[in-house]
Amino acid sequence: MKKLVIAYSGGLDTSYCAVSLSKEFEVHAVSVNTGGFTENEVKNIERNAYKMGVTTYKNIDAVATFYTKVVKYLIFGNVLKNATYPLSVSAERIIQAIEIIEYAKSIDAEYIAHGSTGAGNDQVRFDMIFQTLAPGIKIITPIRDQKLSRQEEIDYLKAEGIDMNWEKSKYSVNKGLWGTSVGGVETLESEKPLPSEAYPSQLEKEGEEKVTLTFKNGEFVALNNQENAPEVNIEKLNEIASNYAIGRDIHVGDTIVGTKGRVGFEAAAALIVVKAHHLLEKHTLTKWQLQHKEYLSSFYGMHLHEGQYLDPVMRDTEAFLQSSQKMVSGNVVVTLKPYHFTLDGIVSKHDLMSSKFSTYGEENKAWSADDAKGFIKIFGNQNKIYQQVNS
Repeated sequence: MKKLVIAYSGGLDTSYCAVSLSKEFEVHAVSVNTGGFTENEVKNIERNAYKMGVTTYKNIDAVATFYTKVVKYLIFGNVLKNATYPLSVSAERIIQAIEIIEYAKSIDAEYIAHGSTGAGNDQVRFDMIFQTLAPGIKIITPIRDQKLSRQEEIDYLKAEGIDMNWEKSKYSVNKGLWGTSVGGVETLESEKPLPSEAYPSQLEKEGEEKVTLTFKNGEFVALNNQENAPEVNIEKLNEIASNYAIGRDIHVGDTIVGTKGRVGFEAAAALIVVKAHHLLEKHTLTKWQLQHKEYLSSFYGMHLHEGQYLDPVMRDTEAFLQSSQKMVSGNVVVTLKPYHFTLDGIVSKHDLMSSKFSTYGEENKAWSADDAKGFIKIFGNQNKIYQQVNS
């Protein structure tokens, strides 16, 4: 039998793929952990994979890789798609696809499969990366090709003697380091919110709690003065903030395939880190750095969402974002509250507000009243000329 590697999450779609394809191929299931999985959950996924008839199962720990190759730059760029969504799932799909295709190449697999439908973004992200990195490996997508409904998949698995209560949850939940997506019947329409119980974290704490985020050259290096790898700090912050049910929202955006899409998400740590980092940048970067970062960051986030991670322009943009972080160091104090948070302020030796030139709106020590009048007179020349010529 020919070797096939399947991107296996343990959900309904990939389980259907594993069972049906194992009748024709030697199936090697691979899961890529980009955060959100406990050791017991990984073991449970492995047990279920073998129930589906796979020959081997492998779990790849890619949390640090995900941070280093993607999340770091999302923080540097303060990336929130449509000013809302931190690209929780779309960002991790890129790393998952790269890790899976590299594994497929390492075992000389002739085929690779994933459980994407024909209606969403993931099919584009997976296929593009697979085709680019391993054009000789054939891609198989049973759910997309057979146009299967969820119920048809359930009926097939039951007929094969596999009944794992696939209907136990109304919501599709995808956990990761950078947030959790939540899809359900409400997100298929435009007017309904997700109910509170649909989100994975419920309100456990009342009152307020202050946390201090320390950044060094733009990276989140310490939480409450405890140093750790940035990805560990993100996980620890999420544990604290999720008790306040922070980070809930619904993202509405344009899919890669041209339709509008709506998805709920919970991303407490991602939103806090992005907002805290952005505040520190407002204090430490120049006006023109901030302006150019804004549109390049939007470009980076959009192209990552569209699956264009392997285009060299992404490395060019990352180089700019990395360079912009030289002075982005200091502490940011955040107050956590039920369902939201506030940014209190920053302390940094690179704080441009500490300049001896002036205090905004109060006093200046670097120019005279006549200097100011002359500057304003010249600064307004463009408008004056236009009005005189055209009025």
